[in-house]
Amino acid sequence: LSSQRKFDEIKKANQAAAKKLVEDQLSSSSEDDDEDAEVKQGKILTKTFTIYTSQTDGDASELERTRQYMNEAFQSGAMTCLICIASVKRNQAVWSCCGCFCIFHLVCIQKWAKDSLFLVSSPLTDDDFGKKDYPWPCPKCRFEYKRSETPSRYYCYCGKVENPAVDPWLVPHSCGQICEREFKPSCGHRCLLLCHPGPCPPCPKMVTTTCHCKKAKPVPRRCSAKEWSCRLPCGRTLLCGQHACENSCHAGDCQPCPRVSKQQCICGRQTAERLCASPQWQCDQVCGKPLPCGNHTCEQVCHAGPCGDCPRSGKRFCPCEKSKFTLPCTEDVPTCGDSCDKVLECGIHKCSQRCHRGPCEICRQEVEKQCRCGKHTKRMPCHKPYLCETKCTKIRDCQKHQCRRKCCSGNCPPCDQVCGRTLGCRNHKCPSGCHRGSCNPCPETVDVKCNCGKTVIKVPCGRERTIKPPKCKQLCSRPPTCHHPTQEKHYCHFGRCPPCRQSCQKTLTCGHLCPVPCHDEALVKQTGLHQSAGPWEQPSEPAFIQTALPCPPCEVPIPVECLGQHEVSPLPCHSANPYSCKRSCGRLLDCQNHTCMKECHRVTKLNSSADGKKAGPECSQCEEECTKPRPSGCPHRCVLPCHPGDCPSCLQMLKIKCHCKLSILYIECLKLTCAGLKEKELLISCKNQCPKELPCGHRCKEICHSGSCPLNCSQKVKLRCLCKRLKKEVQCSKIQEGQVSLECDALCKEMKRKASEIKEAEAKAAIEEEKRRQQAELEAYENRLKGRRKNKRRKDEVEVEQSSWQKYKNLIMLPVLGVAVVMV
Repeated sequence: LSSQRKFDEIKKANQAAAKKLVEDQLSSSSEDDDEDAEVKQGKILTKTFTIYTSQTDGDASELERTRQYMNEAFQSGAMTCLICIASVKRNQAVWSCCGCFCIFHLVCIQKWAKDSLFLVSSPLTDDDFGKKDYPWPCPKCRFEYKRSETPSRYYCYCGKVENPAVDPWLVPHSCGQICEREFKPSCGHRCLLLCHPGPCPPCPKMVTTTCHCKKAKPVPRRCSAKEWSCRLPCGRTLLCGQHACENSCHAGDCQPCPRVSKQQCICGRQTAERLCASPQWQCDQVCGKPLPCGNHTCEQVCHAGPCGDCPRSGKRFCPCEKSKFTLPCTEDVPTCGDSCDKVLECGIHKCSQRCHRGPCEICRQEVEKQCRCGKHTKRMPCHKPYLCETKCTKIRDCQKHQCRRKCCSGNCPPCDQVCGRTLGCRNHKCPSGCHRGSCNPCPETVDVKCNCGKTVIKVPCGRERTIKPPKCKQLCSRPPTCHHPTQEKHYCHFGRCPPCRQSCQKTLTCGHLCPVPCHDEALVKQTGLHQSAGPWEQPSEPAFIQTALPCPPCEVPIPVECLGQHEVSPLPCHSANPYSCKRSCGRLLDCQNHTCMKECHRVTKLNSSADGKKAGPECSQCEEECTKPRPSGCPHRCVLPCHPGDCPSCLQMLKIKCHCKLSILYIECLKLTCAGLKEKELLISCKNQCPKELPCGHRCKEICHSGSCPLNCSQKVKLRCLCKRLKKEVQCSKIQEGQVSLECDALCKEMKRKASEIKEAEAKAAIEEEKRRQQAELEAYENRLKGRRKNKRRKDEVEVEQSSWQKYKNLIMLPVLGVAVVMV
């Protein structure tokens, strides 16, 4: 039993090895490198294109792109899955993208789609999961597919046959039937090739169609090129309605009319020459027509139709919009005196000022504010935002880096760092932002060429290290390694060509023949490069190497001119090259002020008629500063180095303070130096209100100015009389000059007298009350000094006390009688 079991195991192992051998033989076209395989591949391509070429009379120029995809399907390693960076074999299930036609393993693309959907839906909550059909992208072109379009079965390229059989006489993964996919863009016809990879070629059908302008007779043309132009004038009426299109027959709408005509503006006051395509235009003049009110004129710019009513007529609101007034259009709406109560910019508090014109001030109320992250609170003005310094420690969506944003609200932004992980190709790094999951495949492709470069296969980046170079059937096109014009014919190869065996007859650069035998591939002995450790060590390097020896130098004397054309000297032929005579160049530089101080050198003449003493591009550049005089008032130097002609205008900015010494202004030096006194006054002004305080205590109303402020203060102040009863608004300057004063009237004096009488009466009453209080205290003290008997006897006595009216009637009646006398 044990021997039978061993026999069965060996049998199964042999069967598995044989099956694997058969699969490897049919797996890829990389092993079909012999001539029979190439002939077989050509027959398959011819069979695939037969129906198409029959429609085009043998013209296959439109099939080059499709032929490239089919050649890659046969070539070694050209079909590579970008997800796993492995070759796609004949017997493996594949899937082709309909956008870029890239081929992937079915298992790889299924895993890719599953991982992409998981990464998109993982941030969602349980309530949102499954409510939206998130797409997944193609690894190469990023074309998006729905979740329902995730491939689950293996189909051929045209999608007709499931699990197509492996046929060595068909294109790999093809069913062999007619493709019949619709052309893109759709024309109503279908593809005539056999089931093939890559895009379908242009439609070869013949249709009868006319030109764009419909003037020419219909002619038969290819369906893929049925749009054509007859080159005759279009003639269609343009949008202006006056002229016809003069362009040649074209597709789409005609261009706007290019002609120019005289056209009036909307208000009809001005006439100008304008493009015919834009007849309506506005001039810059204000309408100026009197409005129905008779007091104002229309302020609109060049309009059509009536001007309308006066904007100041009818009922108008006060600035706080609480009161409505009906006033003539010549009067401004006054303030109502009520509180403003408009909601401030904070949206919480209201304006506490009286009804006023202009915008409300910012909210300055102190409130308890919470920062954006909600961890800290602080009492501060309502209009100021509050952001704390606490850095967010939440992990971003990449699940690798912290947010680290100050006072984060919790909605952390996506990670802004670059992924930088090495891609599967091992040549490039992921350029995408930091992300979860696997990186996208490397989109680059690498050309694997033969030695001559005529045979090329494209492989995904990373596969060039494992793919063998294609075998080339072209003859070796390398130039001979020696001076002979030809060499023995042999195929394209890597490595060195066979050495030349002919005698040396090389023509030297001077025109003489080399006097020695051919020495381009001479054997030279190497000595002293490697010292053996002992007699037992075999030499690791050859004793002779093949190298090209130089020809002996030619000694014929030849007159040679120096580089700077200063002198001519005879030199040997092998060293008859332009030389430097060590003199100074002496050519006039471009600045027209100095000469080149370089040692004798080559000078290129840009113009054949140029002066021999003029500097060339090889001469030194003048590095001296410009010493030409500057314009009057400019303190700067010329920004250019030494140069010909006049210096450019000074464009440097001067940093100066304004008249009020509060703002720093930056003014071009040219403007300031060329400006007059009035212009300088305007340039140095910051255009803000003067911050200086007048002697009266008010702020100067003038715009930032030089010198002292004017003393006529126009501020309105309230002037009161001595008793503070009368008040009047006057200009501050009149009060300072003593021109205005406010005296008390008779009523003020009478009221002052009555007030003094009342105060005197109150003082007298207070004195009497104090005397009575002291008398009562004295009597109480005397009673305590008397004996108990007197106290008992005093208790029996009945004391008659005065009523409140009797006590205070004099204090009450005296002021009342005084007021009555005054009223009379």
